[in-house]
Amino acid sequence: MDAFIVDAIRTPSGKGKPGGQLSGIHPAELLTRTLRGLVERTGIDPGEIDDVIGGCVGQAGEQALNITRNAVLGAGFPESVPATTIDRQCGSSQQAAHFAAQGVLSGTYDVVIACGVESMSRVPMGTTPMGTNPGGPSVAARYPEGLVNQGVSAELIAARWKFGRDELDEFSARSHARAALAASGGAFDDEILPITVTGEDGAERSAGADETVRVSTTAEGLAGLKPSFANDALSQRFPEIDWRITPGNSSPLTDGASAVLIMSEAKAKALGLRPKARFHSFAVTGSDPLLMLTGVVPATRKLIERSGVSIDDIDAYEVNEAFAPVPLLWQREFDADPARLNPRGGAIALGHPLGASGTRILTTLVNHLQATGGRYGLQTMCEGGGMANATLIERL
Repeated sequence: MDAFIVDAIRTPSGKGKPGGQLSGIHPAELLTRTLRGLVERTGIDPGEIDDVIGGCVGQAGEQALNITRNAVLGAGFPESVPATTIDRQCGSSQQAAHFAAQGVLSGTYDVVIACGVESMSRVPMGTTPMGTNPGGPSVAARYPEGLVNQGVSAELIAARWKFGRDELDEFSARSHARAALAASGGAFDDEILPITVTGEDGAERSAGADETVRVSTTAEGLAGLKPSFANDALSQRFPEIDWRITPGNSSPLTDGASAVLIMSEAKAKALGLRPKARFHSFAVTGSDPLLMLTGVVPATRKLIERSGVSIDDIDAYEVNEAFAPVPLLWQREFDADPARLNPRGGAIALGHPLGASGTRILTTLVNHLQATGGRYGLQTMCEGGGMANATLIERL
């Protein structure tokens, strides 16, 4: 049995701060419109859907109390359609896609939607701990010197793998250039669901393009930005760090939602739907929570071993650009072709709406393979706490 991707859509990215193009929309409503758009585009009866599995990281405030269920109800799906919201940090909706596909493979589901949402403008990063220490005393005892935030983890990777500031900024400028080129050529037209937004002046506007892509970005311009995470105490603890991570070589705070329709072969045939791709292999792994972002390497190795497909056989690699050192580390470890790495740009340009990024990347990957005729696509995502997911898909 196989699990097929029938369709995948996403909203455009919005700057994840007040005034961003999606900041005026309640996050449940943002996901509601994405789910509604997916159903309308495919023509599927929502009553056919066995479950909706969503990712969201900041599950507080307007994103609390199972935002995926609220979005399903808002979308007008029958009340009999259940939903759940999961948190595997940045990989939440990629994990949602894994769970959805695995449900089809097990025979538990015939039709399922994997999705994700994050409004970083309305539920800012750092909201959910409410000023507390979520780790508790046993974690503190295991790591007595303390863990660090992801920006410092990125600094450690840059220092230990010797990625210079110039290399980080050049990669980041390339991300914007590739995304801008893809957008200008219409590459995102089939995946972006335009969102109607009511401005503060009461006028309605259509948001149909990624707000986070900066066409004029250059490595020279990025070189003038100051480090984001410089800290005297951490400089003493980690003397190898010389503070190279800036807003320019990091993913921006982002609002967005995305959704993927997944089903069995028999159900797709019965409904007269033509799938675009199938799930080939999955992997998930833990990694050092201090370095945190290196998990993409063991997760990919695990995936390659399970799939029997070599790196050279894969036509496109999507490695989430949480920070520039992450895809650069991955590229070096696998001696991967840079032309195949994030060919339409990555999160540095396209944004990183945490809970939605996994299915956003999957959406972009599916559409890239469709447009280029590539067979295999790999995506992998580093995650808070030291974890990573990896997924291999095959275009049909």
